[in-house]
Amino acid sequence: MKYRMLKLALLALVLLVLASGCVDDQEVSATSSDKPVVVVSILPEAEFVEQVAGDQVDVMVMVPPGADPHSYEVTPGQLRELSDADMYVKVGSGLSFENVWMDRLIEVNPDMLVVDASEGIQLRAMEAHAHEEEHEGEEEHDEAEEEHEEEAGSKDPHVWTSPQEAQIMVENIYEGLVEIDPDNTELYTLNRDAYIGELQAADEQIKETLAGKEGSTFMVYHPSWGYFADDYGLEQEAVEIEGKEPSVQDMQRLIDTAREKNITVIFVQSGFSTTNAQTIAGEIDGEVVEVDPLAKDYIDNLAKVTEAFEKGLA
Repeated sequence: MKYRMLKLALLALVLLVLASGCVDDQEVSATSSDKPVVVVSILPEAEFVEQVAGDQVDVMVMVPPGADPHSYEVTPGQLRELSDADMYVKVGSGLSFENVWMDRLIEVNPDMLVVDASEGIQLRAMEAHAHEEEHEGEEEHDEAEEEHEEEAGSKDPHVWTSPQEAQIMVENIYEGLVEIDPDNTELYTLNRDAYIGELQAADEQIKETLAGKEGSTFMVYHPSWGYFADDYGLEQEAVEIEGKEPSVQDMQRLIDTAREKNITVIFVQSGFSTTNAQTIAGEIDGEVVEVDPLAKDYIDNLAKVTEAFEKGLA
C-alpha cells in the first residue's frame, strides 16, 4: 500500500512539473507576441520597417523570397497570422498582388492600420510596346488600339527601385510606426534619420558611378527599373510589359533598338522566363545578366545593380 501511495505521489509531482512547464511556455509565447506586428507586401518594405523599428516590432512579409508579386497566392496560414497584425504597409502604387488581395486582407483584420508607402510619390506611366501587328479588320484594329492606350496609361508600381522614392516610403512607414507604438517615437525618429541619411549617401554614390551615362539605354526583360532610370537620366527598354510577351514584330524592333543603341546586356530577374532575352542576346552577340528588384538588403543590392548597369551601358 505504501509503495502504491509513493507511486501516486511521484506521478502527481511529475504532472505538476509538466503543467508548470506548459504555463511557462504559454507565458513566453504571450510575451514574444507583445511586440507590435507589422505586415508588408514585399521584402524591400521589410528592410525599411526593420531599419526604422529595429527589434521593437515583428515583421511578416506576404510575398516571400523567390515568389512573383504579380501572381502570388496568399496562404491560409498567412491569413491567420495577419489577423494579429497591428499595421499593414502596402506599396500602394498599383502592385498586382495588392490589387488582387488588399481588400481581402483588410477584411481579415479591419482594425489594423494600413499605411500607403507610396503616399506623396508621383507615379510614372508604364511604358507600352509599340505594336506593329497587322489587323484583319477595322473593328479588331480599334479594339487593339484601345487596349494599347489603356496599357500605356497604367502606372508603374515599382517605386521602391528608386532610392529617392524609397526615402518617402521610409517616412510614411515611420509615421505609421509612431501611430501604433508612440512609446518608441524617439528611437524610431533616430533610426529614420540615420537610414534616410544612408539612402541619400547611396543616391549620391549611384550618381557618381553612373556619371556620364545620362541618356543611355538599358534593356530589361520586365520593366522594374523605370524609377531608377528616371533618377539618373537613363532610358529603360522593356522586353515584356504587364505580363504581355512581345510579338515577332516587337522582338525584331527590340533587336534593332539594341543594335542601334549599342546595347550588349539584357537584364532579367528571377521568376521570369529568359527565353526572349536569350534570343535577343544571341542576335546582338550580347549576354543576359540577372538583377533583383526584390532583394531585402536594399542598399547593398542597389550597389550591385548600379555596378551591373554601369558595365552594361554603352
